[in-house]
Amino acid sequence: MSESQVGGADVKTAHQDLHSERGALRGEHPGRSRNPVIKVADLAWLEFEKRDLDRAEVFAQDFGFHVAARTESELWLRGTFAGSPCMVIRRGRTSRFIGPAFHVAERADLDRLARATGTDVRDADVPGGGKVVGLLDPSGFPVRVVHCADQLPELPQQQPLVLNFGTDHRRRNATQRPPREPSRIQRLGHVVLETRVFGRALDWYLDTLGMIVSDFLFLDGQRGRGPSMAFIRCDRGSLAVDHHTLAMHLGPGNGYVHSAYQVTDLDSLAAGGEYLNERGYKRSWGIGRHIQGSQLFDYWRDPDRFMLEHFADGDLFSCDLEPGWAPMSTSGLAQWGPPATRDFLGANPSPKRVRDVIGALRGDNEMDAARLMGLLKATNS
Repeated sequence: MSESQVGGADVKTAHQDLHSERGALRGEHPGRSRNPVIKVADLAWLEFEKRDLDRAEVFAQDFGFHVAARTESELWLRGTFAGSPCMVIRRGRTSRFIGPAFHVAERADLDRLARATGTDVRDADVPGGGKVVGLLDPSGFPVRVVHCADQLPELPQQQPLVLNFGTDHRRRNATQRPPREPSRIQRLGHVVLETRVFGRALDWYLDTLGMIVSDFLFLDGQRGRGPSMAFIRCDRGSLAVDHHTLAMHLGPGNGYVHSAYQVTDLDSLAAGGEYLNERGYKRSWGIGRHIQGSQLFDYWRDPDRFMLEHFADGDLFSCDLEPGWAPMSTSGLAQWGPPATRDFLGANPSPKRVRDVIGALRGDNEMDAARLMGLLKATNS
C-alpha cells in the first residue's frame, strides 16, 4: 500500500491509524474507475420542491443560510464562502427532493460529458448564469453537472473562537461569550442518498463523474456480497478534499437521507443548535463526532421533515488514499455523542416505509430478504 503524510507522520492508507479497520481484500471493489468520462470538482447545490416557500425561507435563515435570490416560485440559498448557491427550492405541489448538481472546473468537461452520454449542453438557470448537462442516475435521481459563469462574492464570516489548550494560552484577560445566533453556513458539504440499486449507482458516479471512494461499509456476514454503503469524494489529485461529497447506502427506498453544511467550529455548531431549539425545531441527533469523515455533527429536521446537518472539522483526503472497509453498525457511526436516534436511523415505522420494503422485495433491484435482515441487524448493533 502507498503511504501518506497525516499530521506529520507516515501512516499506511486504508486507513490504518485513521478510522477504518482494514483495506480491501483481493478482488473487491477498487473504489474508483480506471477511465472516467470526467472528474467533477465539487457538489454545487441541491434541488428541492416545497409547497410553502415563505416557511422554507424562515427555517433557512434560522438554520444559517443567506438568501441569494428569491422570486415567487424559487428560493436560492447560499453560504458565506464565495462560489455558487448551495440550495434551490422551487414551489411545488408536494415537498420533495429532486437531485444534486455538481461543479466541473472546465467548460470543456461539459462538452465531453454531453458527447459521452448523448445529451445537450444548455443554459443553467442559476444566479450569475452558466451551462449545464442534465443526466439521470440509475436510482432515478436527476443529476445536473454545471459550469457557472460567475461566482457569488464572499460574505462576512463567523469568526472561530480563540481557544486555550493546556499550557498554550492564546486568550488572556478576555472571556468567551459566543452569541446565541444562527450558525452561519459556510458551504454545502455533502448529500446522503438511499438506493435500491447501490452497486449500479456507485459505478455510475465513479465511471461518469470520476468520483472515488473513501470508505466502504458492508453488512455483517455479507462482505462477500460487496459493500452496502460508500462514502465518496471528488478526485482533485493531490488537493485534499472532503472525505465525502456524496454518500450512498443500500436500502428499500430510493430517496434523500440528509445533507450537510459546514459551519465555523464547535461553538458555532452548538450555539446555533440552541438557537434552533429555542425556536421549536426538532433535533434528530447530536451533538457528536463521526467516525467515517470525523466531522463534528448536529442533525435537525426542517418543517417539511427533511434532515439537515451542521458540521465542522471534517477529514480531507487527497487522491492517493485507498478505500477503507468496515462493518456497518449503528455503534460505528460516532466516536462520541448520544446514541443514534430512531429518527436519524429512519427506524420509525410508517406506511411509506412498509410500502418501500414490499416494493423492494418484489422488484428488480439489489434488495432481498438477506440484505434486509442485514440492514435491520446493523440498525440494532
